Amino acid sequence: MFCYKILLVLVASLIVQSRSDTPIEDLLLEEYHDYNALKKLLETFHRSFSNISKLSSIGKSVQNRDLLVFQITDEINRIEPGEPSVKLIANTHGDEAVGREMLINLIYHLLTNYGKDEKITHLINSTNIFIIPSANPDGFEKIKRKKFSCNLNAGLNSNNIDIELNFPDILDANVTSDTLFEGREAETASLMNWILGNKFVLSGNLRQSVLSKLNLNKDNNLFDHLGSQFMTTRPTTNETISCSGVRLNNTSGSMQEFNYFFSHTFEVNLNLVCCKYPQAEKIKTEWQNSRQALINFISQVHMGIKGFVTDFSDSSFLNERAIYGTPIENAVINVALLDHNVTTNVYGDYWRLLLPGTYKVTAWANGFKSEAKLVDVVENQVTVLNFTLKRENQEIPQPTSPPIWCIIITMSWKC
Repeated sequence: MFCYKILLVLVASLIVQSRSDTPIEDLLLEEYHDYNALKKLLETFHRSFSNISKLSSIGKSVQNRDLLVFQITDEINRIEPGEPSVKLIANTHGDEAVGREMLINLIYHLLTNYGKDEKITHLINSTNIFIIPSANPDGFEKIKRKKFSCNLNAGLNSNNIDIELNFPDILDANVTSDTLFEGREAETASLMNWILGNKFVLSGNLRQSVLSKLNLNKDNNLFDHLGSQFMTTRPTTNETISCSGVRLNNTSGSMQEFNYFFSHTFEVNLNLVCCKYPQAEKIKTEWQNSRQALINFISQVHMGIKGFVTDFSDSSFLNERAIYGTPIENAVINVALLDHNVTTNVYGDYWRLLLPGTYKVTAWANGFKSEAKLVDVVENQVTVLNFTLKRENQEIPQPTSPPIWCIIITMSWKC
């Protein structure tokens, strides 16, 4: 198969560093990749760039195929407190095949331009990027030998269930923590576990149809902004206009809704070409249209506010970032007049995406008094806003500076 010829060229180019008359990126765009080819490609990418990548599986499909996730960041073997996580997902509908090819090429593009392209290098150094090229591998395997078509209507998984709408419905009174996973498909349950186990800040779901857009009240403008950062970077055509941002009412139980209400993730449907399964030669054009738009979307995670919430009863430093106190996990960050809170990670760090403006932000946690601050959020950058919470019925001790010899000898406060 041609897919395996691609693999041989990749191995020769990436590992042996030989030259090819045809750029590898062009070869990747010549054909759709089935599950086996996708898995081998990702394994090859990881072996060649193991210093900034990790390949893992978040679970199995109904037909026992791995739901593969490719992680890219500069410190791949450790968690960097204060660094936001972004995820991109495609092919939740098996017949929406272009998205999986876009994410395969995005992975390769990010890896091979690290250390060469300034923007990509900065993005990888400051962001934890997770990419799932196919959330419904069984669905794609069903349609891969079908005739190319813009309207296959064959996006379901092997149990004929729409994964996209198989998530818990927040309006269903029967949904509790004990019943959250009842009736979920294997793919859905794996995605839910993954989303709940990782506090993602921003998410993009690559789609190829007229899109739904949730009515998220006071965060609507933020979602519109995030979507526009993707759409306005793409060339404007009649097709992209017809597919962008049509509001539908029937979104209960959707993956986007689950991300927003059950975790603190802002997920945006990113619309590609309307045609779901076009001729393979269309892939290259769509990649040219989407490459910069995808990179621009990922960079939107660096907006709004970020910081640490710590316990000031301990006057030691948190880490090399020189923040007083031990971290408080699951502290709540509330922005006045907005309905959507976020919570801190195990290291006490948080991110809250916000549009430019002045906000009153309050942090609180069980056993601590709340603390409120005013903050000005400016365009195209993130504002640092840290909180040190006082325990109930306890005075905050004033930190004391260590002797000057301690700083000189140890270059730290820990002596």
